[in-house]
Amino acid sequence: MPDLLLELRSEEIPARMQRKAAGDLKKMVTDALVDAGLTYEGAREYWTPRRLTLDIRGLTARSADIKEEKKGPSVSAPQGAIDGFLRGAGLTSIDQAIIKTDPKKGDFYVAYMEKPGRAAEEIIADVMPGIIRAFPWPKSMRSGFASMPKGSGYGGIEGKGMESLRWVRPLQSIVCTFGPEHDEVQVIPFEIDGIVASNVTYGHRFHAPDAITVRRFDDYVSSLERAKVILDAERRKDMILHDARDIAFANGLELVEDEGLLEEVSGLVEWPQVLLGTFEEDYLSIPAEIIRLTIKTNQKCFVVRPQGETDKLSNHFILISNIQATDGGREIMHGNGKVVRARLSDALHFWKRDQSDLPDLDTLEASAAKFDLDLKKPLDQRMAKLDALNVTFHAKLGTQGERVARIRELAKVLAPVVGADLALVDRAVVLAKADLRTEAVGEFPELQGAMGRKYALLQGEDASVAAAIEDHWKPNGPSDRLPDDKVGLTVALADKLDTLVGFWAIDEKPTGSKDPYALRRAALGVVRMILEKGIRLPIASVAKDADLLSFFHDRLKVYLRDQGARHDIIDAVLTPEADDLLMVARKAEALTAFITSEDGLNLLAGTKRATQLLAAEEKKGTVVADGVSEALLKLDAEKSLFAAIQSASKAAAEAVASEDFRSAMQALSTLRGPVDKFFEDVLVNDEDAAIRANRLALLKAIREATATVADFSKITG
Repeated sequence: MPDLLLELRSEEIPARMQRKAAGDLKKMVTDALVDAGLTYEGAREYWTPRRLTLDIRGLTARSADIKEEKKGPSVSAPQGAIDGFLRGAGLTSIDQAIIKTDPKKGDFYVAYMEKPGRAAEEIIADVMPGIIRAFPWPKSMRSGFASMPKGSGYGGIEGKGMESLRWVRPLQSIVCTFGPEHDEVQVIPFEIDGIVASNVTYGHRFHAPDAITVRRFDDYVSSLERAKVILDAERRKDMILHDARDIAFANGLELVEDEGLLEEVSGLVEWPQVLLGTFEEDYLSIPAEIIRLTIKTNQKCFVVRPQGETDKLSNHFILISNIQATDGGREIMHGNGKVVRARLSDALHFWKRDQSDLPDLDTLEASAAKFDLDLKKPLDQRMAKLDALNVTFHAKLGTQGERVARIRELAKVLAPVVGADLALVDRAVVLAKADLRTEAVGEFPELQGAMGRKYALLQGEDASVAAAIEDHWKPNGPSDRLPDDKVGLTVALADKLDTLVGFWAIDEKPTGSKDPYALRRAALGVVRMILEKGIRLPIASVAKDADLLSFFHDRLKVYLRDQGARHDIIDAVLTPEADDLLMVARKAEALTAFITSEDGLNLLAGTKRATQLLAAEEKKGTVVADGVSEALLKLDAEKSLFAAIQSASKAAAEAVASEDFRSAMQALSTLRGPVDKFFEDVLVNDEDAAIRANRLALLKAIREATATVADFSKITG
């Protein structure tokens, strides 16, 4: 079966966009081909700074012929309806249709339409221009002759103005080849804004600028590598990581690994070359966090440390070049070293200013008294200054000082719930935002918290307080670590909950894809802390807004689905008023285990049958009684079911009360046999209205018994 090779080559694509763009290309192309009637055996995407590549294997050469039945109007329909049917079916006469008969609807017309399949080459050429034009870049630009105003032209290309192609960076060439593994391939020469797809690409910008003719994927990869381009981003990452480790080890050093930086630099180079730079040892007086962030942010370089050290850095750094220099990289290392020294010089200036630029203490006494601050300590002084200067958090939510006061009150409520020392929590809250007034954080916002922790340790604060100052910002995303200490956990919860409650109060909620205050991330952080740290926090006591509680439910669903929970199971255990998120998660876990067992599957079938019968009656307006009359139980099967429901309900309720949800499920599983027997032997719709009503009440008792754990009617499997 034929294979498809596609390459879109452009000017440098921002590293942060490459991985997603390659995935988007794969999805858009494969979806379009499948929608057009083609199938494929496998597809994989690749990316470098200058190209997105797609390798699709085993693509069918032609879409299948389609035979379709189109139902038409009644034979007695008005002529206008019949004419519309003929046009839609592509018929010229009603004699070309056939007549079918339906017992209820009578005679009606039917047309059988045949659509011949199309060659894969035709389909590819048809779908690709639309995919490229509609590509979902976060930011894009217009370029090339086609972007000239309409009516103008140059080099045979007509100006299209605002209708011209938008791409992340100027698109330069397209490769599109198609063919079987062992035969000659063909070029599918579709065109977009003067760029015609071909079998020609280009290698490394400096080392191999000449044109390269390619055929299929394997030939393409080897040709690029000869032209100093490593196509596979994961291979580039692996090369960078191992070469960086090796060069550090050879110099008695150890690489400080950084997965995010590794991902970024692999997107900056096509031919990675690892080099070791240096700077003056005097700069090591700067805190390691500042050195690392300065070098990472400004030069995209890794820092190293002496072997065996954990907190101390070396005056060397590792840089990744895209050029294999003839001088061994000496000039590249020298140039990068000059920039690193300049940036470290700035950082040293900020660090010294932060230690010496203390505020006028006489102006801070009111703030100091408000927060019980010791103005002999630098971090206390900065918190007092933060409050005294009325630094705004949000125009509608007041100053940072006012926010700290709110968090302080909330933390007092949360500390006993988490099990944290209240005095340490209070001290950590008071100092948590103080480092926002440091110049280091002003220059490098990523250091917020880390600088506060360093200052706290320097002024002799408790280790838990210092850790909480850094950790209260966490988690910053779904993969970020949680605060380790209970003090930090309490402050982090209070901080995020205050943010959410505050922005809900002023009606600044996320809308669609817009979330300028990262409220989804904050809520997910709260959910993660509650579930992963086992915190029993009734969210409704803090999030008094029902809409905010629903927002937490949405984040909980996202979290549980990411953990592998089925959506229907989540819906079954999550009620609109549920505010104990930990209990919901434990119910979902127990229910997942239960319904995959034989007892669970059988009970689920019986319970759903009961609830469906009830729902049908309730839809008719039937009012089903709450209690079951034992005197009206006539058959052994219904008597046995009633006894089983009473026993199972009691056992399940006791297990739920002790939060032993697995035992609750096990208690409910005893209903399996009696429920099955009931539906085998008992006719619910008895002629006697009283007996019928009593049997419906029995079904209602089944629903209520299982509802102690979950709403079984929402489970689809």
